[in-house]
Amino acid sequence: QVQLVESGGGLVQLGGSLRLSCAASGFTVNSYTMRWSRQAPGKERELVAGINSYVNVRTYADSVKGRFTISRDNAKNTVDLQMNNLRPEGTAVYYCHAVRGVLDYWGQGTQVTVSS
Repeated sequence: QVQLVESGGGLVQLGGSLRLSCAASGFTVNSYTMRWSRQAPGKERELVAGINSYVNVRTYADSVKGRFTISRDNAKNTVDLQMNNLRPEGTAVYYCHAVRGVLDYWGQGTQVTVSS
């Protein structure tokens, strides 16, 4: 059974850092394109970072480029999102998801709140 469980969310001050982690089971993260998306209240879901299957090609939304880093640990079967210099628009529910062809598995999300 495929499962994705996010952790690491919470309350952080403006300009602070937070590291999210996504633990996968039922498949190997190396064989899927792994992504982090977020959804702020009243806004559409936004793809913020991705890492391709088998090769470490990373992509980022312009809004987070230079501040967020996605990484994959094949031994632990996890995918992390390091978020630095968080801004107010970083307040959102962050989702980890795994994509391969028509398959697209999502976690339940973790809340990040940036306070000023």
